[in-house]
Amino acid sequence: MDLLVTRKGAIRAGSGDYGIIPGSMGTGSYIVRGLGNPASFNSASHGAGRRMSRNAAKRRFSAKDLEEQTRGVECRKDSGVVDEIPGAYKPIEQVIDQQQDLVQVVAKLKQVVCVKG
Repeated sequence: MDLLVTRKGAIRAGSGDYGIIPGSMGTGSYIVRGLGNPASFNSASHGAGRRMSRNAAKRRFSAKDLEEQTRGVECRKDSGVVDEIPGAYKPIEQVIDQQQDLVQVVAKLKQVVCVKG
């Protein structure tokens, strides 16, 4: 039987497939190699994933919080992008740890620049 997989919120992680799993605008990202896990349809998470909605992030955090959470990263630090604050996302290290049966980490990238609209 043929199977067509449409990935929304996921990357292809077939055996040997390379991919990138980004964190938030203030954290690192990971280069990974797929392990070809058939239980996940050869897929893995495509990023950290939100832990709160954009509106909730705007209510909870300020531009000052954004500045603190993105210290060391060249990026916008104004109220127009507070909804993208790192605190609104799941910790990328936890997301990677929970996918050890889906991907192998090849490299961790350090965020130095983030461009948001």
